[in-house]
Amino acid sequence: MSEEKSLNFIEEIVEADLASGKYQSITTRFPPEPNGYLHIGHAKSICLNFGLAKKYGGKTNLRFDDTNPVTEETEYVESIKDDVRWLGFEWANELYASNYFEQLYGFAVKLIEKGLAYVDDSTSDEIAQQKGTPTTPGVRNQYAERTAAENLALFTDMRAGKFADGSKVLRAKIDMASPNMLMRDPIIYRIKHAHHHRTGDAWCIYPMYDFAHGQSDSIEQITHSICTLEFVPHRDLYDWCIENLEIFPSHQYEFARLNMTYTIMSKRKLLQLVNEKHVTGWDDPRMSTISGMRRRGYTAEAIREFCDRIGIAKRENLIDVSLLEFCVREHLNKIALRRMVIFDPLKVVITNYTNETEILSSENNPEDETAGSRDIPFSREIYIEKEDFMEVAPKKYFRLAPGQMVRLKSAYIIKCDEVIKDAAGNITEVHCSYIPESKSGSDTSGITVKGTLHWVSVAHAENIEVRLYDRLFKVEDVGNAEGDFKDHINDDSLQVIANAYAEPALKNDKADDRYQFIRKGYFSVDKDSTPGKLVFNRTVTLKDAWAKEVKKG
Repeated sequence: MSEEKSLNFIEEIVEADLASGKYQSITTRFPPEPNGYLHIGHAKSICLNFGLAKKYGGKTNLRFDDTNPVTEETEYVESIKDDVRWLGFEWANELYASNYFEQLYGFAVKLIEKGLAYVDDSTSDEIAQQKGTPTTPGVRNQYAERTAAENLALFTDMRAGKFADGSKVLRAKIDMASPNMLMRDPIIYRIKHAHHHRTGDAWCIYPMYDFAHGQSDSIEQITHSICTLEFVPHRDLYDWCIENLEIFPSHQYEFARLNMTYTIMSKRKLLQLVNEKHVTGWDDPRMSTISGMRRRGYTAEAIREFCDRIGIAKRENLIDVSLLEFCVREHLNKIALRRMVIFDPLKVVITNYTNETEILSSENNPEDETAGSRDIPFSREIYIEKEDFMEVAPKKYFRLAPGQMVRLKSAYIIKCDEVIKDAAGNITEVHCSYIPESKSGSDTSGITVKGTLHWVSVAHAENIEVRLYDRLFKVEDVGNAEGDFKDHINDDSLQVIANAYAEPALKNDKADDRYQFIRKGYFSVDKDSTPGKLVFNRTVTLKDAWAKEVKKG
């Protein structure tokens, strides 16, 4: 009997709240800013918020935090929706902070009327200087003495567009001596004469994140507002606004964000990689974006399993990317169709094979009885990998060598009889003989061999392109590495094999099928494929190749 999985600390809070009757049901939200594509770190938050609602019979809103018109685009909104759906989740309501601009403006007016907010004409440098330091209190300027009536008139004029960007801000009037620097009269509104992707030019003042977020939660009656640890200092302001506005008391809880080896988790840095052409786009298969991982061939099931395995904690740590790759491998092993593909061909001529073509059969996936089998054409001339032949072989070499026997996967045992070379001494082909009685599935030869090779019939081979992707960065902790993060880009993160040779079944498979290229790794079809030529991305290797490199180093 398997042990029941223990609750994480947020699940404990939710269960206690439901048991006490504090809430009849829970409502969570996933609140991305539409200023870039989601990455694997967001997947952890998505799985947590939607997973909690699913587990406890609640609901989750997808709310776009679109309060900064300069960096936000509709393209990002659509990509975020695609990613959430692809991960397997559906939201109760699609909402936008911009839906609440009028209400948020009204909340700001209420704070002004209560003497809890004022219009400040200071520059950003002056405001920063007046805030003091963590060890010395800040000092209020003369603008804090404005009356409620003056502040209301100025705030109305700010909305009407009478002032230039940066000339005035609205600040909450809290405590300039607070040990929490964010509580020292924080800015809650700023002027931005910028076109908004949803509201157009209707507004030229926009709420700051800290002012919009808690109130948006309250409007939607979010019971558990879950953020990452960097928002711990923001909780005081979150609670202060809700308390002083006397609105629904949403509450913020914080968990450790995902930090992963060999990976960048910053939309700003990911955008840099895109803009400076270090990658082909947001969905480059080397990117940590969900769209990049999807294009590479990762499955939503594997990402959800990874998020479940790493769990929810209160303390930051660095997760090994090998765990994610393990989850991908584990899932693909169950669902991937097995196919034979030759990357670096060496022709083998089977001299005593007289049939024109023979159709052999091989299982699609030994892990899945329902996957069936496929036909593989076998002929007198086949390709094997160059690395599977050695003219002068060491003692424990079990692949093909002069006088040595190997089994061809799902076919026959062959023996190397002769090596053919060109004038320069390069091996051009190998001549072998086959054992007719050794056919896989009905072998009566009595011969035992230790090596099994994959192969492709020359006459039936499909020409494909293969892209071998590796980790984009060379150092484990990219975020804390010395120098510019781009200095640590792995120049060998992509190797292209323009002409690989595949068994013909690949051409007839569905575009969304996942594959294990036998002895090579897991692969999926790329969107760059054309009717004339399929392109495949390596999703992950068969084994953790980097573990060997670490041991070697």
